[in-house]
Amino acid sequence: MTLCWPLLVRVDDGVSRIDPPFLFLLLLPVVIAVVVAEMSEGGMDARVLAILGVLSAANALMRVVSAGTAGVELVFFLLILAGRVFGAGFGFVLGVTSLFASALMTAGVGPWLPFQMLCAAWVGLGAGLLPRRAFGRAISGRWEIALLAAYGVVAAYLFGALMNLSGWPFLLGVAVPGASGDLTFDPTAGPLHNLRTFAAYTLITSTGSFDTGRAITTAVAVVVLGPAVLTTLRRASRRAVVVQTTA
Repeated sequence: MTLCWPLLVRVDDGVSRIDPPFLFLLLLPVVIAVVVAEMSEGGMDARVLAILGVLSAANALMRVVSAGTAGVELVFFLLILAGRVFGAGFGFVLGVTSLFASALMTAGVGPWLPFQMLCAAWVGLGAGLLPRRAFGRAISGRWEIALLAAYGVVAAYLFGALMNLSGWPFLLGVAVPGASGDLTFDPTAGPLHNLRTFAAYTLITSTGSFDTGRAITTAVAVVVLGPAVLTTLRRASRRAVVVQTTA
């Protein structure tokens, strides 16, 4: 509902203004609830929280360095690997904190930030929910890397589409390069009409360019650096568990 409201809203005649859901009031309590739930279940001890802080800073720095030029973004690479190792709750929180930290570093705080934080949280959450066994055998080695790389490609395209959806309703009278027709949001039209318009808008503006660059960058980073980073994160995870069980 947070992102799909433009496709579901119906506007009566005479209504001149529509306000989107105010995400900041909803997102922060959700993050706090996830952290508290993880800590109460023994999923996070002090060392894991320290790892969360380090990974958030590292992810924010990688986002600043890559800058998203032509879709080249490294933020999803570490987010997916960390979600895979530490679990869905950790991945969700890491997505929120790393995007928020990078926004503060680049002065990129704006109405788009809650949507970015929420979508990145879903990327980390999904990585933690990926299957760990298939056909009775654990998914590891090259198969795990292939799974994470494929997930990174899917997540990159979904992230781009959802972010386009968050900003598309505010596109009023702006020319879209490569499109001659009207691709703006029509609040008086039905959901199917707006869905077709949005599909054309996102295909033209980002799917073949920024989203593809993000997907390729994420997949290549997972394949090249994934094995070494997974080993490092799992070693850190085991040390955190040892401290927890001996305390």
